Amino acid sequence: MNAHLLIVEDDPSLNQMLVLHFEDEGFDVEGAITCAEALERVAANAYDLLLLDQQLPDGTGMELLTEVLSREPGLPVVMMTGQHDLELAIEAIEKGAADFVHKPVETAQLQQIVSRLLENRRLSRKLEVLRGEEDAPHQVRDLIGRSTAMLTVSKEIALSARSAATVLISGESGTGKEVVARLIHRHSGAEGPFVAINCAAIVDSLLESELFGHEKGAFTGAQGRKLGKFELAQDGTLFLDEIGELAPALQAKLLRTLQERVFERVGGTQQIGTTARVVAATNRDLQAEVAAGRFREDLVYRLDVIQIRMPPLRERKEDIPLLVEGLLQRIAGRIHKPKSKLTEAALTHLMAYDWPGNVRELDNMLTQASVHARTGVITPDLLHLTGSRAQAEASGTTASSPAPTEAAILRTLEEVEAEHVQRVLDYTRGHKGRTSEVLGISRPALDRKIEKYGLRVPGR
Repeated sequence: MNAHLLIVEDDPSLNQMLVLHFEDEGFDVEGAITCAEALERVAANAYDLLLLDQQLPDGTGMELLTEVLSREPGLPVVMMTGQHDLELAIEAIEKGAADFVHKPVETAQLQQIVSRLLENRRLSRKLEVLRGEEDAPHQVRDLIGRSTAMLTVSKEIALSARSAATVLISGESGTGKEVVARLIHRHSGAEGPFVAINCAAIVDSLLESELFGHEKGAFTGAQGRKLGKFELAQDGTLFLDEIGELAPALQAKLLRTLQERVFERVGGTQQIGTTARVVAATNRDLQAEVAAGRFREDLVYRLDVIQIRMPPLRERKEDIPLLVEGLLQRIAGRIHKPKSKLTEAALTHLMAYDWPGNVRELDNMLTQASVHARTGVITPDLLHLTGSRAQAEASGTTASSPAPTEAAILRTLEEVEAEHVQRVLDYTRGHKGRTSEVLGISRPALDRKIEKYGLRVPGR
């Protein structure tokens, strides 16, 4: 996407010359003659950089600089003046100008300045994204596993990375859907950043602003313009986690964005183009959500151009020994202790467990065990698998277990979900933070499920 420049210069000849020069360099350029015209354009458009003359018919460039930066903090502004006044240059820099040039303007010098400032702006936006991810929960950096299921996933990642098509990653919570999304981005060669947002972790009233940004005054508390994830992910990848939780109104806006590759900020009227590649993930059956009237079928078609299914850990138990080795190595770095070792008996217990929380639950359990392993050896008593089939299966006592009854099999998804959430609540002794982590949902989403199903929270 080309950078958008605004040139504010009251000399029509110079204004036109600069507009034509930067258009020839591949920029989207607009010109303004007065302060009033410039402010009107800034209010209606999103610019990446502003070239600003000091002397204007209805005011000074310094006054306009202050007004523009109050509306658009961080917007690079290059001041231009015919006055060789050092104090004026110092004042402009102190008030937020990114650079200062004297007339007559040398286009080669100006081109160099503009290119440098735009690159700095791109890097600062990328840094903003990375800082926003610093507090994100630990993710396994790479896929671990040699099972047939994981080899299939690896091939699908390679094929997806070669395409710019939208990808839908399905699978239970904790299976590593974000890991797959990051690998697709890494191998795609995209120049832009990887930007992630959990659609279930933010209330609907704020999620639209997080995705598409907002203009100053769009709602109470909107004190300035904010860039949304679609803008921050330009030329990169936007990962929409838990897409199945998206409200109907946002589903409609996302569909339009995917179809037309444009969107509007909340409270804005300008159409902004997007070059972000969308990768979405869900632990829901979206076709079932469509049938229930909770999700748009046309949006499913837009998201499900390429689908990757992440298998639950219980379907690839042969990968558990490799996962344990990889996770223990990384856990040691996180907790600043030597790498723990697992006894054969402990590994047998892990292999026998069903892992409702998948790899995330395994990571969490190994972390706790490593912290409490005083000798650096993890034994079965350090693995809190109470309530599971692990001990019974490990000792072989479940061989004669009766087959499940028809009533146990023919249950609705909501009944299964309610039972599973209750089981995890019991396992964590009512700790909502840990329960949310195991289930891979936000605290508000957990509270809604507790209320919806009338679940019991231990300890209350």
